[in-house]
Amino acid sequence: MARNVMNDETHRGEERIKSYSKKLEDDLKKLGCKIKHHEDNQTFLKEHINDLNDSIIDMQGILGNYHSSSESKVRSQNLNHAQTEQNAIEQILRQEKTAAGIFCQLKIRNVTQGSRLTKDVLGVIATLGSVEDNNLSRLFSEYLGLEAMMAIVCKSYVGVQALEMYDKEGQIDKNAGLHGLGPSIGRPMDGRFLVICLEDLRPYAGDFVAGDPKKSLALHNPRLPNGERPPGFLGFAVNMINVENMYLSCVTASGHGLRETLFYNLFSRLQVYSTRADMERAIPCISDGAISLDGGIMKSAGVFFLGSSKDIDVRFPVSSGISNIPVDITEIEEKLRHINWEKEMIVEDMKREEALLQHAKKNFELKKDEFMGFLKETSSHVPQNTLR
Repeated sequence: MARNVMNDETHRGEERIKSYSKKLEDDLKKLGCKIKHHEDNQTFLKEHINDLNDSIIDMQGILGNYHSSSESKVRSQNLNHAQTEQNAIEQILRQEKTAAGIFCQLKIRNVTQGSRLTKDVLGVIATLGSVEDNNLSRLFSEYLGLEAMMAIVCKSYVGVQALEMYDKEGQIDKNAGLHGLGPSIGRPMDGRFLVICLEDLRPYAGDFVAGDPKKSLALHNPRLPNGERPPGFLGFAVNMINVENMYLSCVTASGHGLRETLFYNLFSRLQVYSTRADMERAIPCISDGAISLDGGIMKSAGVFFLGSSKDIDVRFPVSSGISNIPVDITEIEEKLRHINWEKEMIVEDMKREEALLQHAKKNFELKKDEFMGFLKETSSHVPQNTLR
């Protein structure tokens, strides 16, 4: 009887060993499959990047030929815009001890080269758009206010972190970010400043105007209670901002441009009217504020700005807003932006795949060591045929 009990215990022990050995083998196979999966993903992504690089080279060749043949013409057409943009920067630089003034000075001196400020910080709001005339420049700048016009815009929170850092006690680190760079160029910073993080903004969710190279937002025109369009309505402020082609799309990681993120959040559905009287008559169909060319400002339903207008020193640059670039060239530039953006996303995917691959390989080695140790430990006690 005792021998039978011993044989049963030995048999159960052998079964447990077999079972655990099988589990370790299965775990190794699963980890091996994970490694193969991540390696296949990396191969696919590398091939995709190679295809995108070929397309980028082809498009850059086409654009290079076009821009080299029309460089002097484009320079002449954009001279006025460049001058007014320079005026905007000069006005920003006159704002002493401000983050915007320090940032612009750093950019001029190329002090930000190689830093996170260069990659993720786009610039000051006043330099990221232009308008068609001085009156709109004055009205839009007054509507937003100096603090907003001087706000610094970042693509993601990485840029926000680069602008200002903190010590272990949560106090501002005066030796880092703009606080540290400012004194190095003789422009110490004082007070708070506004920073806008594009990736955290809720973008416009509607459609764009079909066939419009400016990518205007397809907002519904206001209607009076009788169904008619209000007299004197000229359009929406967000669509009256001219955005450079390079910022029309693929600025954020989700592929959005400045119009549907930054300027939509600044102006929303702000309506523009010819006169103050037109704006007042349209009050029933104004939800997000309105302005008029003769100086009327309505911040939101029921909230008016009265009194004399006040000039804001920092304004949007003035440009014609008319693009003389052929449609096919504009389409190629837009496609190139999308391809470069897609390539950036794939590069990030490859980094994640590499991290997952290394993690899987590490787990495989650990499991293999566990398996080999288990075989070594059991081989001296159990016949080899029980491990098969």
